[in-house]
Amino acid sequence: MFTEGTALDRRSMLMTCGAALIAAGWIDQAHAVAEGVFEDVRHYGAVGDGVAIDSPAINRAIEAAAQRGGGTIVVPPGRYLCFTLRLRDNIALVLSAGATIIAADPDTHGAHYDPPENYMEEQFQDFGITHVHNSLIVGDGVTNVAILGPGMLHGVGLDRAGPGERWHGRGQWQSAAALGITPREQALQNPEERAAVGRANKTIGLMNCRGVRLQDFTILQAGHFGVIAHGCSNMQIEGLVIDTDRDGIDIDACRDVRIVNCTVNAPKDDAIVLKSSYALGRAVLCEDILVSGCKTSGYLMGSLLDGTYRKSDYNIENIGPLGRIKLGTETNGGFRNIRITDCICTATRGILMGIVDGGTLEDVSVSNITIRDPFNHPLFVHHGARMRAPRGTPVGKVRRIQFDGISVTGAPTPYVCGVEGIADAPVEDVTFRDIDIVAKGGGTAEDAARTPEYRRETSLEVSYLGTLPAAGLYARHARRLTVRGFSLRVEAPDARPIIALRDVAGANIDAVTSPAPRAAVADAQGSTDVALGTTRTLGD
Repeated sequence: MFTEGTALDRRSMLMTCGAALIAAGWIDQAHAVAEGVFEDVRHYGAVGDGVAIDSPAINRAIEAAAQRGGGTIVVPPGRYLCFTLRLRDNIALVLSAGATIIAADPDTHGAHYDPPENYMEEQFQDFGITHVHNSLIVGDGVTNVAILGPGMLHGVGLDRAGPGERWHGRGQWQSAAALGITPREQALQNPEERAAVGRANKTIGLMNCRGVRLQDFTILQAGHFGVIAHGCSNMQIEGLVIDTDRDGIDIDACRDVRIVNCTVNAPKDDAIVLKSSYALGRAVLCEDILVSGCKTSGYLMGSLLDGTYRKSDYNIENIGPLGRIKLGTETNGGFRNIRITDCICTATRGILMGIVDGGTLEDVSVSNITIRDPFNHPLFVHHGARMRAPRGTPVGKVRRIQFDGISVTGAPTPYVCGVEGIADAPVEDVTFRDIDIVAKGGGTAEDAARTPEYRRETSLEVSYLGTLPAAGLYARHARRLTVRGFSLRVEAPDARPIIALRDVAGANIDAVTSPAPRAAVADAQGSTDVALGTTRTLGD
């Protein structure tokens, strides 16, 4: 029972929270004065001592507000140990300053997360990507929801690797219908997937949601995914700080999404990645996406938040950490109208995009980007034909991509900017404009004579190409390439041409500044309609 004093304290706290929410612009004043807008999770039994399991109490608060048509759920300062929290329509979950929701560990805390849903006869992506119910916070088909800061989500008990990290590929299994069982029963025949039931690997998982706002909170140690959204629309992610070692923000087959002023540190996986997988059971475009004012990095997990920015010892393919911005991985539905602007990428792999499973990538703009000490290619466009897709899916297309106003320092010798298409589906209409690169240089005559391996059936990764035969830009199997305003400086002499073209039909190269004389600026082999305009040799 609450005493009168307790009730007054609670009312005072809720009024204070309400004033803060109004000041932050999270809700309007008309809603703030409505009866019962704010609910304190402690009123429903949450303890916040880091020992008690508080998810039942928080879910009770959410359900109570949902039954009244919605409301704001306030999590006061404290440490709230939780399993699955389920969002409902018209709910805002507010993490107060000093409030931390901690992901519980099923092995330690004697309970479990909601099991992963499985509703498809066949999958064409990693098993763990398909589901959202196995998340710390889940929204499935909800409308008008928000998670607001300035508190923290700490994914201590979330899985980051292991069970479920495989994909069901075409020809690798019989359909559930042919076996006379449900898709879920079929999935559970695999011991790795059985072991994953009751565990969670996502901090926030969203599926088919509309009107979503994630703002001003922090995620530490986010599991496999900090935020993953499938088939969502009208979504704003603003001011998040994510310090993790797997994916930060994954936007899959979504429409009208704004990712603004976020900081994502992710040394072992992608920081911000757009996908178009088959997780909805059909091919769906990922379109009308803005990524603006964000910073990504690949430092050791936790060192972003503690301010030490320590180098990660993670190394894959002898390249180094990831932490990049990427379009791809799964590409069934394709991408359209994507804008990435005003971002800083530090100690990460470069910006990578492309199509590998069918679908079309078109109308992408990358502008005003600062890339410091990239571990591989600063900018790369790749088309492949892995075709992890339903039978009969045609090879995709990649076209109309612009890079404009990019500054790169510390670019490594083997990894230059690039465009790699496939012979039967070349990349079309890529523009590099006002690109300024300071590279380590040191390429040899042998490097200049290399013919990189050609792979038609490949994932989005391009490390298999090895050292490229150009010091600044390499393009193969491309059409209508424009390079205008390309500046390259090197720390050590480089014997490779600045730009190397292989099977490029139509290239307009102009305003190139580099250490090379004009005769060594462009090396075009097996290419046609190549125009070289003005060049400037550094020191002239």
